[in-house]
Amino acid sequence: MVTQLPPRPQTPQLLRVLKLIFRPLDYLEDYQKQYGDIFAVGKSKTPLVYVNHPQGIQEIFNADKTLFKSGAGVGFVGFLLGGNSLVALEGERHQRERKLLTPPFHGERLRNYSQLICDITRQVTEPLEKGKPFLVRPIMQEITLKVILEAVFGVTSGERYTKLQNLLGSMLEFFNSPRNAAIIFFSSLQQDWGNWSPWGRFLRLKEKVDQLIYEEIRERRKQGNFSGSDILTLLMLATDEEGNPMTDEELHDELITLLIAGHETTASSLTWALYWIHYLPEVEEKLRFQLSNLGENASLEDIAKLPYLNAVCCETLRIYPVIVSAFFRVLQSPFDLMGYHFEPGTAFIPSIYLVHHREDIYPNPKQFKPERFLERQFSPYEYLPFGGGIRRCIGMELARLEMKLVIASILSQFQLQLLNNRPLKPVRRGLTVAPPNNFKMMLR
Repeated sequence: MVTQLPPRPQTPQLLRVLKLIFRPLDYLEDYQKQYGDIFAVGKSKTPLVYVNHPQGIQEIFNADKTLFKSGAGVGFVGFLLGGNSLVALEGERHQRERKLLTPPFHGERLRNYSQLICDITRQVTEPLEKGKPFLVRPIMQEITLKVILEAVFGVTSGERYTKLQNLLGSMLEFFNSPRNAAIIFFSSLQQDWGNWSPWGRFLRLKEKVDQLIYEEIRERRKQGNFSGSDILTLLMLATDEEGNPMTDEELHDELITLLIAGHETTASSLTWALYWIHYLPEVEEKLRFQLSNLGENASLEDIAKLPYLNAVCCETLRIYPVIVSAFFRVLQSPFDLMGYHFEPGTAFIPSIYLVHHREDIYPNPKQFKPERFLERQFSPYEYLPFGGGIRRCIGMELARLEMKLVIASILSQFQLQLLNNRPLKPVRRGLTVAPPNNFKMMLR
């Protein structure tokens, strides 16, 4: 029997949103324990519906493309990335842009980034000193930002490159605390009262980043040199069915999306990986043993194929996925799911974190156990750190490759240790959940 709506918490909206901001994982787990595989929040007939059962997620991901619209083009995400961003586009235009952007992140082009990743990792970590504690996340963020800047613009130096690197870092650091992240969720806090107001400072940082990207686009157009293999060159050569090239605004929105999504999440995942590898000595021992058995003539491709290294990366992305929920899908036609009936306007949120912590799929889900991924293959509805369906992250393979090669490079150069063995708890970082900023390690 199909009923109208799934169960929903009666918590007042303000308290619910505050819990989502300051204790995001407790927010998800508490409601899942109370309401099960599917629950709604909000009092309207078109609520937000969290789905954490593989069957329900499969039906959402495999539904007709016209059934849902992306919810990423509204609110803060839409403002940050722009209406021409891949995550906000729909229909044929979304398919066209996705097809255009996919090649740089696959095949030979992807393999060409391997040496770059290792070189940047060595360059960034070289100043580390024995016995001197260091903050882990800034190191990982510098690595991943340099890699994505090279992939997007094809440059590794210059005044504009340096400014963009610094400004992007500052813009994203702005939301590194739950307090500042609250601005994302409460539009009433998005008031520009000059540089002394948080939102005002953010707007000025964003304006400077936008200006640098537009300068790069205009300079490339003026030069007329489109012989490079970077993503900006690829996009500037693209035309629509009528032969029209992308506008400066369209180019900007795609580039800012790739720059932000292409390094922020991977930096968090790498920070988690280094924590788990050194928090559990047996994991580090197995990894080092596998790396040492490769031989002197091993290629970077051989390293990327190591089964246990891959398992460590997969388990890192499982236990604390940086994006805890896939972008929500807004329903366009009446739809039945898991025994409930939904009206157009309902927004579905596939919960990555809750699926990854299902006891029936991952026994002892709070335990970090890379062997899970050596013992069985999980379906794309049971394991989905990069989302799924037509909205799955196009940079997935680059992120995986980057994680493997950065970890292997660091382990081959250094012996690291944690400053203490206290468990590391995730915290909100803007729209993501990440390791705390004060997490430090030290060279033995």
